[in-house]
Amino acid sequence: MHGKESYIYFLFEHKNYPDKGIAFQLLKYMVEIWESKTTKENRELPIIIPLVIYHGKTDWRTPSNLGAMLNGYDQLSEELKAFVPNYNYVLYDVSIFTDEEIKGETQLRILLTLLRDIFTKDPKELQESILKALHYLTELEDKQTGLEYLNTMMHYIFGVDTSLSESEKDEIIRGIDTIYPEGRELTMSFIDKWREEGIEKGIEKGKVDALSEVAVNQLTERFGELPLEIKDGIANADTVALQLLLSNIFRYESIDDVRRYI
Repeated sequence: MHGKESYIYFLFEHKNYPDKGIAFQLLKYMVEIWESKTTKENRELPIIIPLVIYHGKTDWRTPSNLGAMLNGYDQLSEELKAFVPNYNYVLYDVSIFTDEEIKGETQLRILLTLLRDIFTKDPKELQESILKALHYLTELEDKQTGLEYLNTMMHYIFGVDTSLSESEKDEIIRGIDTIYPEGRELTMSFIDKWREEGIEKGIEKGKVDALSEVAVNQLTERFGELPLEIKDGIANADTVALQLLLSNIFRYESIDDVRRYI
């Protein structure tokens, strides 16, 4: 930089929803980075370039600088602004990238394609995007690398709350088998585990729903109509918490005792 060796630090932050506090969050990260780089022998700090990778369902309308969060910053004179920290961050809104704009090595194209389309409301478009990413996998010469990326892809696709139905997920599994047969064994192992976990989650959710209903009914019988925050607290409790609530239900003397527990 100007003929001298310089130290540039790139800070990447990933968001799938618009965050009004992002500039403050990035600032905290930047301070932590500077603190970690400061020693008694070296007090020079790296230049930090913050970048936000976004792929949410709605447009990003949050200002791209810290000054927008500071009350009255825009009305300050230039002389006063010199005493107040401010900076800009770079926004990459992946959701608006076209296929032609997504370039780079195979792994990067897979990542950006899935990030761009994972929250699409049209399950057919998401299916096509996933199959496109699978075709990218066939470009990898190292099959071990391909299997590792396939494993990561499946965890991401099936772990995110998407618009895909069970039948559409089955179609994707068949697509994997056709497009990338090298991953057949890995896919089947993953699907068996995924379905087993899904059954366990379904059983657990059934228990929670049943216990929640019993808790609400018994508390209503004792104290009358329950406040909304009590109902919400019960609805968000897990099995252990609900079992404890029910086992102590006759020890509560008022709705305030329940509120303190919740």
